[in-house]
Amino acid sequence: MPAPGDHLRKISSRVLLKHNPLPEKPTFRQRLWHKCLCPPHTALGNLLSRALICLLVWLAGFSLVREDALPGGNVFALFVLVIAAMLGGFLVSLIKLPPLLGMLIMGCLLRNIPVVNYAKDISPTWSSILRNVALTVILTRAGLGLDSRALRKLSKSVLLLAFLPCAAEAGIVGLAAYFILSFPWLWAFLLGFVQAAVSPAVVVPFMLRLQETRLGTNKGIPTLLMAASSLDDVLAISGYSVLLSSIFARTDTALWFQIIQGPLEILVGLLYGCVIGVIFWYLPHRGHEDVGLFRFLFLFLGGLVSIIGSKAVGFSGAGALGCLTAAFVAGHRWKTPGWDVERVKSSTVFLYLWTVCQPVLFGLIGAEVVFARIQPETVGLGTAVLVIGLVVRMIFTMVAVTGSGMNLKEKLFTAIAWIPKATVQAALGSIALTLAREKNSSAEMILLGEQVVTIAVLLIVITAPLGAIAITLTAPRLLQKEDGDVRVDDEEKKNGAIYDEDGEDGEESIVLGRKEPYENDGVRRMIDDTGSDINVRV
Repeated sequence: MPAPGDHLRKISSRVLLKHNPLPEKPTFRQRLWHKCLCPPHTALGNLLSRALICLLVWLAGFSLVREDALPGGNVFALFVLVIAAMLGGFLVSLIKLPPLLGMLIMGCLLRNIPVVNYAKDISPTWSSILRNVALTVILTRAGLGLDSRALRKLSKSVLLLAFLPCAAEAGIVGLAAYFILSFPWLWAFLLGFVQAAVSPAVVVPFMLRLQETRLGTNKGIPTLLMAASSLDDVLAISGYSVLLSSIFARTDTALWFQIIQGPLEILVGLLYGCVIGVIFWYLPHRGHEDVGLFRFLFLFLGGLVSIIGSKAVGFSGAGALGCLTAAFVAGHRWKTPGWDVERVKSSTVFLYLWTVCQPVLFGLIGAEVVFARIQPETVGLGTAVLVIGLVVRMIFTMVAVTGSGMNLKEKLFTAIAWIPKATVQAALGSIALTLAREKNSSAEMILLGEQVVTIAVLLIVITAPLGAIAITLTAPRLLQKEDGDVRVDDEEKKNGAIYDEDGEDGEESIVLGRKEPYENDGVRRMIDDTGSDINVRV
């Protein structure tokens, strides 16, 4: 007669991972069964871990707010939106497209499909606050990514590539929006600067992959595009800030103040960012035990004050620029050799925070698009304006790199790589609509804000996958592969530029942790914006 524990041991021997090693040449059935063994591991274990976290978050919310965490409540709607956006991002990433595209689509579906339109229950106040938090995170990351050493060494081609296509696209889109969409002049050029910004979140990971495969590195094309992408965004954000302040200028103020308010808000944003950034050089002291944690808190809260406080004092256009400038100024000193201490790396906190803020931002932006309120001609005419802007941008991009030593194929690739739009459009696209609602503006102003959001979504949905696919397909055909290994500039080696020991977000890890390059058998590890490891041989 078998012992009572024999049956249990027999079952455990079949389902426990330690008793069932994978054969050297497993069949499909064996591989599938191995993935299901206990304890959960591989992708299944990751999925179950995320599902458990989601369940615990919902239970915590239900314990606090009760009915609001049930279907029909604000907390439940936000919970479903974030989970759906994460799922959408994951599914889209499987076909090698930017995850933000899936997040955006999920937001649209949760607002417009009758059976699952939970997004309609989200409070506009909560939506505004969460978008401001996400905007603070993304602008801080962008500011930290600006390399002052690279900016000092910028060539004429990089400056032209950063500013000429952006200014040309903003101008032509402004004219097209005025004549085709019948936008007022200020709103037309506001849309122009929303469209004009390129997306580093899409461009930079692809350029890092080109460096890995040594495509175009003989002429520095990947470096050129990465350096210019951040400057391009600075111009777009600055122009957007001026127009936003002009549109929402108080009617009871003097005419002369309305005229100078736009440039004045740029000055205020730059001044705030510089002052706060310099303060962050010295507080906390670099020898402080928790320097990384305090740097994160100072940057995050300082940026949030800039974004929200600027609206409170009537200088809404200064917020984004102030947040960006503060991160750049602070990061400039933190990159100085000997300034950092090996402490808690705040970049890791920003990275984890962005994994939550990204689906929140793109999901909420998608949820702002209500199909029932969209006029069919807005989509058609908006797409026409988009195409006109992209064509002009590509032409001026090729003009900008003329004289840089590129041949016609390389110029064409540069123009193609300058197509994707994503993060800046998501960050800026809804600000005008939010302000129009907060200020109880006229129905016409709110309608214009909704049209800007709709066109911003079109920009992301069309250009992000189009640009990603075009870069992937054309790079091997248009760029020459450099002979030999990729070389890293001596100064970059000395300062550990864009590399990090733990493989965290490169540029931000430098400014927030110790600059300590990592080499292992001639391979440097980097992480792109999608969270994927990239090994670059040096």
